[in-house]
Amino acid sequence: MGTRKLGRPTAHRMSMLNGMVTYLLENGKIETTLTRAKDVSALADKMITLGKKGGLANYRKALAVIPKKEVARKVFDTIAPAFADCNGGYTVVYKMGPRRGDGAEMALITLKGYAAPAVTEVENTDAKATETTEAATEDTAVVTDAQ
Repeated sequence: MGTRKLGRPTAHRMSMLNGMVTYLLENGKIETTLTRAKDVSALADKMITLGKKGGLANYRKALAVIPKKEVARKVFDTIAPAFADCNGGYTVVYKMGPRRGDGAEMALITLKGYAAPAVTEVENTDAKATETTEAATEDTAVVTDAQ
């Protein structure tokens, strides 16, 4: 991770980085400042390496950094096997230019060559949309009958 302090006490800095790594591994990309992106990249690479090694001890080490169990499981089950042929460099940091408000150098960090799988909740969303459409049709029918 380096010696960057990011203007925060150690506990706050580690908590922030753990959250950012979790978000990156969950969604596949994250936009942040360049210095944070460099630290997040290093920590995410370490988590993917643990996932490639496998085993209970490495899973528990990953849980020490990744607070969400489902994201840690995702690292071991889907992300790490996708990088089985790589020996490192699982993340890429792209510079995006200065932030409008304070001029901080912004960066986009992504998982290299890994496309996040589609969300499985689409089926539930379609069911909700159908129910909403049916309810709207019934409401319209009631209004039409009243006139």
